[in-house]
Amino acid sequence: MLLAIDIGNTNTVFALYESEALRQHWRMQTVRARSPDEYAAFLGNMCAIENIALAQISEVIVSSVVPEAHFPVQRFCEKYLNTNPVFITKENVPIEIDLKRPEDVGADRLVNALAVVHEYKSPAIVIDFGTATTFDVIDARGRYAGGAIAPGIDLSLNALHHAASKLPKISIAKPDNVIGKSTIEAMQSGIFWGYAGLIEGIVTRIKAELGGDVFVLATGGLASLFAAECSFIDQIDELLTLKGLLLIHKKLKAY
Repeated sequence: MLLAIDIGNTNTVFALYESEALRQHWRMQTVRARSPDEYAAFLGNMCAIENIALAQISEVIVSSVVPEAHFPVQRFCEKYLNTNPVFITKENVPIEIDLKRPEDVGADRLVNALAVVHEYKSPAIVIDFGTATTFDVIDARGRYAGGAIAPGIDLSLNALHHAASKLPKISIAKPDNVIGKSTIEAMQSGIFWGYAGLIEGIVTRIKAELGGDVFVLATGGLASLFAAECSFIDQIDELLTLKGLLLIHKKLKAY
């Protein structure tokens, strides 16, 4: 079995593949100081529910934007799975990178770009609702062509709450009206419609620079919430990064 791990700044997602079919996937909060034993305990419990032993996992591929997590994940794989994980870098993602400094792009953004080219089409824009809200651009030649990075929605909410003592911590929801009749409604309106406007504005400008028909895909936990109000989003795929990891694993095995 293949274990694919996507380590983000906020959450870490684990996906178990059996003969290239997704068997199950799980999510946990990313903790930079998490020990190898803690990874083993979490995955052991999750696998036990599926009647799977950790020993059945023979290969591991990892996309990570958290360097501090690399060593404990490496040790977990060596100690409990008896395998050496493959960490995604620009060298093992088979996609051309059209950037001034290709080494600066995050592993998850390259994985998403490769996945959208192979699973869907290009030119394309991938909007990823994570710790940051990222816009990744794949041009008509299938190259990773750059993009835009904005503060994530949760990040903005937390900053607003901590910086203004009278503003409460709220959940993200679509308000019934743009004009809020309470502080909470006003905050929800500002966050939801503000980000909807930000997304539409950036996508519109990227499309103008690319020209022609551009496919727009949204991924991440809040993708479905915003896609319902953003008619220019063509597709939602919350498992895009995991699909990209499986694709890279298959290509590496073929060499």
